[in-house]
Amino acid sequence: MTGGPQEARSVEVLPKAHLHLHFTGSMRIGTVRDLAAKHGLPLPDALLGDWPPRLAKATDERGWFRFQRLYDTARACVRGEDDMRRVVREAAEDDAAEGSRWLELQIDPTSYAPFVGGITPAIEIVLDEARAVSVEGRTGVGVIVAASRMRHPLEARTLARLAARYAGTGAGDVVGFGLSNDERRGLVADFAPAFAIARRAGLALVPHGGELLGAQSVMETLEHLDPDRIGHGVRSVEDPQVLDAVAEAGVALEVCPGSNIALGVYAGPEEVPLTQILDAGIPVALGADDPLLFGNRLAHQYDLARDLGCPDPVLADLARASILASRAPEPVRSTALWEIDGWLADKPEKSVLSG
Repeated sequence: MTGGPQEARSVEVLPKAHLHLHFTGSMRIGTVRDLAAKHGLPLPDALLGDWPPRLAKATDERGWFRFQRLYDTARACVRGEDDMRRVVREAAEDDAAEGSRWLELQIDPTSYAPFVGGITPAIEIVLDEARAVSVEGRTGVGVIVAASRMRHPLEARTLARLAARYAGTGAGDVVGFGLSNDERRGLVADFAPAFAIARRAGLALVPHGGELLGAQSVMETLEHLDPDRIGHGVRSVEDPQVLDAVAEAGVALEVCPGSNIALGVYAGPEEVPLTQILDAGIPVALGADDPLLFGNRLAHQYDLARDLGCPDPVLADLARASILASRAPEPVRSTALWEIDGWLADKPEKSVLSG
């Protein structure tokens, strides 16, 4: 978009779903500092100084290591039931403030199991709090159980069985199964048995792929895991055949522009291939990924899309795609879609946009 006075509707009040948000990464920086003080844990300067921290380029393995070390430091501050409930509640509150009607919060319960007596209590705490905040607030919260590429694929099967045990279609249920962490580690095919367990349970299959690695990572994810959505997937644009395969499969991509820029996948917003993905006919759900370290939340992703040339009707389409790609219950979906139409029908406010 060109600079100068423009008319635009507020993206903060645009109804939407948030489908790519990690449990640890959802935390407020103030919460991390509070929890560190509570448990007597030291924090590095990157989490105590100016926020957000300056991150190394994660496409370089040393850069990813530094990012992961910072992430692990924040995760280690969550040390019990009260801490876990606080993270869920604040994530829902922050999403509600940005117009989110449905949040699918992704968690690997093994990280918190030592503090609450195992992976089963860990997931039950998260589900119970998700159910409570959904009843009390404006944003419904479903949960995605995610395995890590850094761990043995047999652990992924254990987590898939756990996810299947709590599978459901409403707030406070497990609604999906994912695969996260450094996609340069592990073979995608080795995780196929875990995804088969989750598929039989009716869960959404939502692995990461195609951010740190290129289009071939996306193709392997399509071939071996048969996903409903792919976390990131932006580098599918590097191969027209892979881009066509994603479109043909009807798979939605969870595009996180702020994450791509912060981790050095792209040098700036203008390089994020959002419009190319949309032009290929692929559904896109914008996500914030890890606001704790990237310094921006869900509404900012819509601001970035606007800066990339997406007018309000396209932003409304992105919001609709996020709802339709979600596992939100039908009443939530239908109401949100109706509200999106209302947002677009409202007269925009005058503002100054730069592009």
